[in-house]
Amino acid sequence: MQAINGLVVGILALALVACGGGGGSSSAPPPAPPVADGGDSGGDTAGGTEEEDACGVAAQIDFVEAVTDSWYLWYDEMTNVEKSGYASAQAYLDARLKPLLDDGRDRGFSYMTTITEDETSISSGAYVGFGFRTSSTATQIFIIDVFESGPAWAAGVRRGMELVAVDTGSGFETLDELSAREATSEEIFGPGEVGAVRNFRFVQNDAEVEISIAKDELAPPALAGEPLLIERAGLTPVGYLHLRQFINAALTPEDGFSSLADATTLFKEANVTDLIIDLRYNGGGLLSVADTMMDLLAGLTATGEPSFKIQVNDQHPDFNDDTDNWGLFDERPETFSPIRVAFITSGSTASASELVINGLDPHVEVVMVGENSFGKQVGQGRWDMHDGVEGLERADCDVALRLTAFEIVNGENQGGYHQVGLEGTGRFTLCAAEDDIFNPFGDPQETLVATALDWLGTGACPTSASAGTPSAMANQRSALPPWLAAEYIPERVDGNLR
Repeated sequence: MQAINGLVVGILALALVACGGGGGSSSAPPPAPPVADGGDSGGDTAGGTEEEDACGVAAQIDFVEAVTDSWYLWYDEMTNVEKSGYASAQAYLDARLKPLLDDGRDRGFSYMTTITEDETSISSGAYVGFGFRTSSTATQIFIIDVFESGPAWAAGVRRGMELVAVDTGSGFETLDELSAREATSEEIFGPGEVGAVRNFRFVQNDAEVEISIAKDELAPPALAGEPLLIERAGLTPVGYLHLRQFINAALTPEDGFSSLADATTLFKEANVTDLIIDLRYNGGGLLSVADTMMDLLAGLTATGEPSFKIQVNDQHPDFNDDTDNWGLFDERPETFSPIRVAFITSGSTASASELVINGLDPHVEVVMVGENSFGKQVGQGRWDMHDGVEGLERADCDVALRLTAFEIVNGENQGGYHQVGLEGTGRFTLCAAEDDIFNPFGDPQETLVATALDWLGTGACPTSASAGTPSAMANQRSALPPWLAAEYIPERVDGNLR
């Protein structure tokens, strides 16, 4: 599959930097219309050099105007505004997209960035932090995932722990005390700098433990733990795979961690026919990784058929008809053929995750377990400003625009899940169940895994999937303190990453 370099469906500002699974080469992103040197949108450029003017605010606003007019997915619904009234390209972009931001179609997916930041965070998921993900009720914070490569894991932090107090430098304060004095997230969890230290007090199994952790630069492993085989009497085992993000590490992990190909090789050798794929916190990522994953799961079942199609606005019909912009199912050496796949999903399951489920659906029997998905059918292109100005080099203008530029349908042209989630299409069965944070990922006793196993065993959703299982996540979510992230936003900063 030959894909456009820069197009992405993902979380944490994730970008497509390589071609997909068909083995074709990557190509340049769609060219931005030329930007006039110096720009004409106003702004004070007195005293600036020619290079500064060419990459200044006025020129950046011209760049945004040219790209959005040509490539924005909902270009005909943008607001016309006077360029000279804006002090930054981001402010101008937000003003133009206001109707789409207001109705939720473009939920923070279009934004200004730098090429350097985009390439660093997007392909690897790298960030500076402790290495854990949290989830919150109105009064509690729980650890729901700990990255095996991070300092929190090394210090002994594990899924299911409750954070009850933090020492920000003047002794431990409870969450109630921090909330009462309106402490900010940065106060509580520290600045985003390597070496920043916080002392945490956790509770697990009714025991308190105090752990001091220093932030570090880390790249979370794409797969949480090892792929597993869950044994069952008289039948082949059920395969279990938990994918955190569609990042390069899913294909080429660091030593000691597993890849998607490692997982499918394990399942193939064990004659697995029923599979559980855990995407409960996966907000998306690289289109190339999603394309590869679909090859590994249905490359034999649907060889040569489209797995997905990238569709841009109606100003570019040739693009939509070009099969180079489609994904095709290809057989790989590690490809195997599951008959049924239970996808564990939640409101944080978005973008590339939804693409994979939607793309496999015509070829494999699938079910969703947990909650409805986020509902992001659209993806971004990245346009680098220096490419649109003759004589301007990246070194002089490290400016890029991530823009909602396309939507994705499966090989049968089915989509319709933007804003409503996959369940909202009426094409998917959802076995509703709650996230059980007190058991490890892949544990047959964990509620979502147990529900998936039940469906694989009976072919039907349990009548009460979460009955009898404690779930702190079922508590109130509508009255969160202001310093707790209330919503997970794919492709921007995940407010639950610490």
